Amino acid sequence: MMAASAAAEAIAAGRAVLGIELGSTRIKACLIGDTPADILAVGAHEWENRLVDGRWTYALEDVWAGVQDAYARLAADVRARYGIPLQTLRAAGVSGMMHGYLAFDAAEELLVPFRTWRNTSTGAAAAELTELLRVNIPLRWSVAHLHQAVRDAEPHVADVAFVTTLAGYVHWRLTGRRVVGFGEASGMFPVDAGTRDYDAGMLERYDRVAAGRIPPLRTLLPASLPAGTPAGELTEAGALLLDPTGVLQPGIPFCPPEGDAGTGMVATNAVAPRTGNVSAGTSIFAMVVLEHPLAAVHEELDLVATPDGSPVAMVHCNNGGSELAVWAGLFTRFATASGAAADPDAVYDVLLREALAGDTDAGGLVAYNHLAGEPIAGLADGRPLLVRRPDSTFTLANLMRAQLFGAFGTLALGMRVLTDEGVRLDRMFAHGGMFRTTGVAQRLLAAALDAPVAVGTTASEGGAWGIAVLADYLSHAHMPLGEYLDGCVFAGADIVVADPDPPDVAGFAAYLDRYRAGLAVEAAAVAAFPSGR
Repeated sequence: MMAASAAAEAIAAGRAVLGIELGSTRIKACLIGDTPADILAVGAHEWENRLVDGRWTYALEDVWAGVQDAYARLAADVRARYGIPLQTLRAAGVSGMMHGYLAFDAAEELLVPFRTWRNTSTGAAAAELTELLRVNIPLRWSVAHLHQAVRDAEPHVADVAFVTTLAGYVHWRLTGRRVVGFGEASGMFPVDAGTRDYDAGMLERYDRVAAGRIPPLRTLLPASLPAGTPAGELTEAGALLLDPTGVLQPGIPFCPPEGDAGTGMVATNAVAPRTGNVSAGTSIFAMVVLEHPLAAVHEELDLVATPDGSPVAMVHCNNGGSELAVWAGLFTRFATASGAAADPDAVYDVLLREALAGDTDAGGLVAYNHLAGEPIAGLADGRPLLVRRPDSTFTLANLMRAQLFGAFGTLALGMRVLTDEGVRLDRMFAHGGMFRTTGVAQRLLAAALDAPVAVGTTASEGGAWGIAVLADYLSHAHMPLGEYLDGCVFAGADIVVADPDPPDVAGFAAYLDRYRAGLAVEAAAVAAFPSGR
């Protein structure tokens, strides 16, 4: 760790690097020093999406209130730790939830509320685009949202002048540049790894279909920039937007904005072939860097890219740890009501550790964490469920193991498609708050994937640290990204690896068989209890 005096000197000299990530439930700011592994200060702001008129969204005023609060908390952390203000930086970067739809007119006004990745109303557009482009276009991709609006002849379509993602939007307002990182671009529209740009042939095919209804698609999309490419500087207006106190100065270089998938790969050193990672938050997804193209198109898999351009198969599940957090909140409230109030993090830790005492198959319990629709499971909407037979062993340990297995259930369905394609992994890294409790979620994920799972000391910092590392990479772009990560970031890193335990693997396999069979029950619950009733 960097000594406090050395950290203070680096911050005062403007050598620190800032990363900001807008996650599903938390906006986080992370400050690193001369060595990327040294986290000097952090700040965070809690927020939540809202279901408005049937669509999941965040208000733009909430975006900026959250970004400003997270940054203010980080700046306060700097003052508390080092006794100095945070005035300038060597570099900075922004990350955010991938995909979704932010559409603006020529006057830079938002045309419709932000449509997040969580919306599943784009099925017709995604199916049409998949057939047209001959690659899988998931429901959450930006082009699926745009094309659904085109298909539905929504009134705002005639005025669309620019479409971007959440990270691209925040970067644009801070720097004035309409750009995204290459990994982020690959979740908006299919990309070409050779040109590090959107696929030109597919753009032409789409333009023929959408002719007369919207301008050429390339003119609507942000420019695509690979990792290590300068992506603008903090403007005077951007500096005041980020830090209304006026202490932070403009002129700070920014790296290309990336999605949470790209920053997750960086945060886990998973950018080389035969490596992969799992990022667990409100959603959960796995990224596997491919050695060769897949033999077929699979609706369970997205084909995206690392920030520096390598092909990646992505298994994305709309539902991750939110239902687990609801259960933890329930037990936290019970502790308070019983007069034994406990810190929520402590309750979470106890519950996760209890899962290790459960039966390997969770005692016959099956938990579905579907708060929203889940395309891999064939669900347009979600209903959280806990299902058991009368002879199931209903204990706290089995309940918590079932909840953790449920968080990994849909992910495992998608990963088995990759296994059937012959994809092999040398290592799988995991990050996100779920992995702060050492050895629990990590061990059960290893069982679900039947592969070694590694977790590093930065696991809970996640994408905010990952985008800070990509910003630091601006000073090292003379070397390949993988070489930089190996030599400058992860050399000597404290990594804990959990190998799959055979009884756990067999137990999860039995659980997954019940999980797959019970999806019919989940679908029936969606039909029996429609939204809004």
